[in-house]
Amino acid sequence: MAVREIRLLGDPVLKTVCEPVKNFSEATSLIEDLLETTQLPGRAGVAAPQIGVGLRAFSFHVDKQLGYLINPRIVETFGEKQLVDEGCLSVPGLWQRTPRFPEVIAEGFDLEGNVVRIHGEGLLAQALQHECDHLDGMVYLDRLEVEERRDAMRKLRETDWFLKS
Repeated sequence: MAVREIRLLGDPVLKTVCEPVKNFSEATSLIEDLLETTQLPGRAGVAAPQIGVGLRAFSFHVDKQLGYLINPRIVETFGEKQLVDEGCLSVPGLWQRTPRFPEVIAEGFDLEGNVVRIHGEGLLAQALQHECDHLDGMVYLDRLEVEERRDAMRKLRETDWFLKS
């Protein structure tokens, strides 16, 4: 297992739709790396593209619950979208009000190919939506309402890391 470097916005892997995992047994090291990378302080989740892998898998660590999903999808949402403060390891230093459902059910698989359903509320619901977005080539900035997105883009241009290489 290894803590993997997080890719930053501007890396093409973050804007690419991920391929499904076809052989779960071959994903063991990926899942181990995702879990270890997510366990660092201040991390609620890490998706495979954030560590440079274009496969549909992510890990999460919310309220002492550590887990992962392979080939996940949000299968049910509850309530109206609410604006919640959200940030991203791939967009360091920015926090924006992002529309998210307050409660969701995500479904995917474990390494043995068993179906796993996760019911998330609050921060876990937000993390499940956020990580599924990564697998579809989206970052949370893509979800922002017009004025919030304009503000985020201004802040992004002012960072010391964005498009500076």
